[in-house]
Amino acid sequence: MNYDLLIKNGTVILEDQAIVTNIAVKDGKIAAIGADLPQARETIDARTLIVSPGMVDAHVHISEPGRTHWEGYRTGTKAAAKGGVTTFIEMPLNQLPATTSRDTLLLKFDAAKGKLSMDVALFGGLVPYNLDDLEDLNEEGVVAFKCFLATCGFPDEPTDFQNVDDYSFFAGMKKIAKMDSLLAIHAENALICDELGKVLQEQGQTSTDDYAASRPPFTEVEAVRRAIYLAKIADCQIHICHLSTPEAISEVTKAKQAGQRVTCESCTHYFALNQAQFAEIGMSAKCAPPLRDQTNQELLWEKLFNGEIDFVTSDHSPCPPEMKIGNAFTAWGGISGLQNNVDILFDEAVQKRGMSLTQFADLIATAPAALYQLKTKGSIAIGKDADFAFIKPKAPYTLKKSDLEYKNKISPYIGREIGCQVVRTILRGETIYDKQTKEFKEATGHFLLK
Repeated sequence: MNYDLLIKNGTVILEDQAIVTNIAVKDGKIAAIGADLPQARETIDARTLIVSPGMVDAHVHISEPGRTHWEGYRTGTKAAAKGGVTTFIEMPLNQLPATTSRDTLLLKFDAAKGKLSMDVALFGGLVPYNLDDLEDLNEEGVVAFKCFLATCGFPDEPTDFQNVDDYSFFAGMKKIAKMDSLLAIHAENALICDELGKVLQEQGQTSTDDYAASRPPFTEVEAVRRAIYLAKIADCQIHICHLSTPEAISEVTKAKQAGQRVTCESCTHYFALNQAQFAEIGMSAKCAPPLRDQTNQELLWEKLFNGEIDFVTSDHSPCPPEMKIGNAFTAWGGISGLQNNVDILFDEAVQKRGMSLTQFADLIATAPAALYQLKTKGSIAIGKDADFAFIKPKAPYTLKKSDLEYKNKISPYIGREIGCQVVRTILRGETIYDKQTKEFKEATGHFLLK
């Protein structure tokens, strides 16, 4: 066979082991893996590099159309490519209008034309006003649905996303179950968090610690318990997003052990940052649920290593600089992290804490691809898409604002020394980012439909 690409001598993370071997690519697919492969039209020597499956980031916000000044497809997918992400799944908010119907989904397809540097799948939204639109979204190819139990959206924006009430939550789950789809959930108790925050602000307590106190761990745990119980009644498969507390993760584990179809994720920032650093860094580190203390963080690491967290995402939720001005309650709550998932997690988990390469690849690629049925993505195996992130280990660098490809150069990681580098990203056999040449290949991606 005449191969298009041959990747030689890299430490390749396969599904069950990491070995020094070669990978051959033909027509965008992995065609062969082994020591003795014939030459190809293009050869890349990956000696001294880790060849990982490209990251499948299952939780990303791109705000186009309507709020492209927050983040657009062109800048967002370039940032992802630079960070070793080859596929991401986009949330149904923060764009306007929110992706809650067939028409609003078609607006997303139109807005992205000619702008995708990598492949993108889409969530449809579950909100109080769209129970009759869920089937249309499913027919158009969304890979899953997403809802908020916490308060979200701007009340003065009529087409913005809204959190579910208990009835729309339960009725939506029953409909999603009939479609054999999945519901991803932002699980925090809306009323308790909102009222705690209101009381603290009225008392003039608006520090980062006050913000964290307004969203205490029990509000996450309670919402997770409620979601799991209602999903059991509705017989709906659910996924709990961005968990920040070990107690909430334990609730998911118990439900799994009882046979329920439930999974969970956490985010890179909960492992890389803590509540004390939030106070030092400022509003670029504000998110919901909030960063928690170091003791909580160490317990999260235990949960990650023992397999209770299914995978790790960025929850990339960018905004313009003016929205990060103000106190810990009034500033926008979202972390821009899409570009620095792979390098920070590899540094913190593999290099500093000894995680195996196979577990690392499972957390960033294999597990999310499997959950959302992205059958050609997520692992280095014959027949899969030739999507790779080349990681140079033990190659520290300090992240600068100018390194960021986001629409708005905001990140809590600016100034952080990161102990490895993503030096090349390949999508379906084509290099879409090369650190050495600083070149991107744009408009090579497409939407992945269910």
